[in-house]
Parts: sequence; C-alpha cells; structure tokens
Amino acid sequence: MMTDPIADMLTRIRNGALARHDRIELPQSRMKVAVANILKAEGYVIDVQSSTEEEPKDRKLTIVLKYGRDRTSAIDGVRRISRPGRRVYVPHDRIPKVLAGLGISILSTSQGLVCDRDARRLRLGGELICEVW
Repeated sequence: MMTDPIADMLTRIRNGALARHDRIELPQSRMKVAVANILKAEGYVIDVQSSTEEEPKDRKLTIVLKYGRDRTSAIDGVRRISRPGRRVYVPHDRIPKVLAGLGISILSTSQGLVCDRDARRLRLGGELICEVW
C-alpha cells in the first residue's frame, strides 16, 4: 500500500529524467493529472496522456519527458514539500520563490492546483505540494 502517491510520481519523474527515458507510466489519479498538466504548461514536460480504460485501477498516466539538444533534462530537481505526516500551508504573500524565480511551486488551493505565479496573482494561499526546477 502506498501512503504518498504524489511523492511516488515525483520520484518516477526524477528517476526517468536521470535515466534519460523518453516517457514514464504511472497509475492515474485526478491530482496526478493536474500536477502533470501544470508541468506541461510550464514547459517541463512535452506531453501528458491519460488512458480511458473501463476500470479505474487499470488507468495509466503517461508523461513524455523533455530534453535539450545535448540530452539534458528540462527538470533538474523535484522536491515534495507537504507530506501526509507534515502538511505545509502558506498564505499568498508567503509563497516561496524557487531558485529566485527559476523554478515553480505547485499549490493546492480552493480553485484547484495552480503554480506559484498564478497563486500570487490570484491572491490564493493553500497547501504547498512540491517544487520543480
């Protein structure tokens, strides 16, 4: 039984990027799809594909990783901030900047999952899910 599926997703992305895999597959959930779509919108991954199987347990999420010309990954690092054992909540004016603005934070707000720039603009605080740079 897995206690933190978001941490598992981030670990699979990190390991896939370090091993230079083209794509990774993982079990699908709505939160994982939302995190992957934010990574796609911010330019860290090329594509996100969701399967439409009949059974929810058979659904897979495929993430196509992005690399530069010399096969350097677009993702240098990923860190899970809020964990099941220690939830981290921040107001909109205390959202940390990742690497002085070179990375992003993903927050769970009352309006869904958003990146740190959008949360500051919308003046939304929430649970700090992870940081990507």
